[in-house]
Amino acid sequence: MGRDVVADEASRGDSEPKAFDRTMSNRIGEVNLESEHQLQRGLKSRHIQFLALGGAIGTGLFVGSGQILATTGPAPLFMAYLSMMACVWVVMNNLAEMVTYLPMKGISIPYFVGRFVEPSLAFADGWNYWYAYTMLVAAECTAGAIILQYWTTAVPVAVWIAVQLLVILFLNIIAVSFFGEAEFWFASIKLLTIIGLIILGIVLFFGGGPNHDPLYFRYWQEPPYGPGAFVPYLVGGNTGRFLAYWTALVRAGFSFITSPELIALSAGETVAPRRNIPKAARRFVWRLAIFYGLGSLVIGVVVRNDDPQLLSGDSNASASPYVIGIARAGIQGLNHVINAAILTSAWSAGNAFCYSGSRVLYSMARNGQAPRWFGRTTKRGVPWVAVAFTLLVGCLAFLNVSNSGAQVFQWFTNISTISGFIAWIVIMITYLRFRKAMARAGMLETLPFRTPLQPYATYVVLFIISLLTLTNGFQVFFPSQWSASNFLAAYITIPIFLALYLVHKVVYRTPLAIRVEDVDVLSGKKEMDDMAAMDREPVPRNWVEKAWYWLA
Repeated sequence: MGRDVVADEASRGDSEPKAFDRTMSNRIGEVNLESEHQLQRGLKSRHIQFLALGGAIGTGLFVGSGQILATTGPAPLFMAYLSMMACVWVVMNNLAEMVTYLPMKGISIPYFVGRFVEPSLAFADGWNYWYAYTMLVAAECTAGAIILQYWTTAVPVAVWIAVQLLVILFLNIIAVSFFGEAEFWFASIKLLTIIGLIILGIVLFFGGGPNHDPLYFRYWQEPPYGPGAFVPYLVGGNTGRFLAYWTALVRAGFSFITSPELIALSAGETVAPRRNIPKAARRFVWRLAIFYGLGSLVIGVVVRNDDPQLLSGDSNASASPYVIGIARAGIQGLNHVINAAILTSAWSAGNAFCYSGSRVLYSMARNGQAPRWFGRTTKRGVPWVAVAFTLLVGCLAFLNVSNSGAQVFQWFTNISTISGFIAWIVIMITYLRFRKAMARAGMLETLPFRTPLQPYATYVVLFIISLLTLTNGFQVFFPSQWSASNFLAAYITIPIFLALYLVHKVVYRTPLAIRVEDVDVLSGKKEMDDMAAMDREPVPRNWVEKAWYWLA
């Protein structure tokens, strides 16, 4: 830890080439941290791995999957999660390569956008991220209120939402090491829960439940034997099945958006980042594949897609599909245990999203892209003003008081999903520019972490995510499906992002893109290299420590 601090003290020196003009309009390409408002490297390997998993495994899987199942059927649900995981793998690889190269304090994704692409895009991307994270905090609190109503509807929804916001505030306002520890244990509960549910699903599949009735793929069979693997969406036939898959793919994005970024955002507060970030990135996707792949398959096995308790339409159904499946299997008491575990997952994800939103706002404040007072920190290095403001906007969750839980949850998931898709598009554009600049400088082979199938995988996923962004609300253009609120939830983010981008570009007259030969790929590299050289990887003393180092 001491070596990391020494190296980071050195990194605050001005090593920027004098040829670069850093005016206020493009200062997002430099890290300008004053000594009294520094973040601290208090996150260990297990913290950042579980932080990313905690953000990814949340109510999107435990609650939102039920909405997808009811709308499209079990086959599109399973296929959509597998498809989206492939996209997440590419985005994670893009981020890991850039962040491992320059894991400096105070960085965020917009920092790399401004440095490798251009400042106006970085400005719009920064505010888009913050906006997405606040919507995700609101979505998680809404989901938490839905989950709590499974036990009682006597307590007003507003009370449940207020309690959750206060818990998130407390965990984010104390030191980052305490935050990391809390998130580690929250995520541990989630991981144990999903592992247990997958095992339970396998048991029920083969008839190991109380009624000893094997489920197999009963609910995937076509009528009259079952509700069917596909629920044709809006139209019949193969077209309806494809639209069901496409709808499921868009909605599956909610479970994954901004989760790869959690590792990148925590880089400046991570111990030995050159060692721990690649480790976290490699394991993150494989763990997601296991949990989401098997988890979504289990949902389609244990619950009918036409079950009336599933969250769909304007319902206020308060049960996760896993809880419904357990109750239908006749297992007494376990449904309440699982519901409690799923509640902690909502708090955990909300906790992680508040952390991320506040760090984005902090980074923008330090770089002149947001009011400077958002950069104020406590003595323990917590950006408390950014945390408070992020949670203040997260109070939009109180919309649940006057609308159905399902409707409000759908609004927040739509808004945050498209913000997340736009952010991924910007990440991939930034990575392609970074890679081109490194190749021009003859430094591509020197990257400390490189990933396979690049840059071709990035081009493919960039096309897919762009298409999803433009077509995410296609159903509102069917006359029978038109809704002004749903149209706004699906598309309002796009004009907001474009407005931020264009206004900044007009005011500051920034270039369309920084020329590749002018892209700065050197500033900060020496300091990060020196810090990595001083790192000493811990050597396990016995098989227990060896297993622990492999796991965490």
